[in-house]
Amino acid sequence: MTGPKGEVTVQEPTPAERTVARRAAEARATVPDLELTVSWPALTAHATERLLGACAAALREHPRANAAYRDGHFELYSRINVGVVLATPEQYLIPTVYDADQRALSELASELEQLRARAASGQLSASAFSGATFTLWNAGELGIARASIPIVPPQAAALAAGTESLSLVCDHRILYGAQAASFLTTVRRLLEQQG
Repeated sequence: MTGPKGEVTVQEPTPAERTVARRAAEARATVPDLELTVSWPALTAHATERLLGACAAALREHPRANAAYRDGHFELYSRINVGVVLATPEQYLIPTVYDADQRALSELASELEQLRARAASGQLSASAFSGATFTLWNAGELGIARASIPIVPPQAAALAAGTESLSLVCDHRILYGAQAASFLTTVRRLLEQQG
C-alpha cells in the first residue's frame, strides 16, 4: 500500500514483543508511579553485576521496595529475585536472578553471563522469567546517560541505570517518596563502597 508516508509494510510482533507491549500498557494504565533520579558520573565504571549486587543489598534494607501492591494489600517478599533486562538485537528479555542478595559479585557475573548466552541462543525457558520481585536495567551498557523503565506489575519498583544516573520508578501506593529516596540513596552508597 502506498500513500503520503510511502510504502507501508505491516509486521506482526513476536510473542515476546506482544508481552512487552501488554505489560508496558498495563503498567502505565494501572500503576500510579513516581520516578526519582540521582546523578552520579562515576557510574560508567559499574558493570551490571555491581548494580545487581547493590540493588539486592538495598532491597534487603528496604523491604517495601521488594514488595507489591495487590488487591488493596502489601505483599512483602522474603526472597530477593531481581529481573535483569538483557538486550538482544530484536528485543529485550527480563530473566530472573534468584536470591541475588545471597550471592557474591563473581557469582552474579557468572549468572548474568550464562543468562546472556542463553538469551542470545533463544534457550531461556519460561521458568527463567518468573518470580522476580524487582527489575533492573543497565542502560549505561548502551551508552545512555539517563534512562527510565516501566514497573513490571505487581512489583513495587524498577531501577534504570544510565552512565550518569540512577532512576527509580516505584508504585506510589506502596513505596512513597521518602522511602524511594532512601532506597535510591542506599543503592548509590553501596556502589560507592564497591569502589
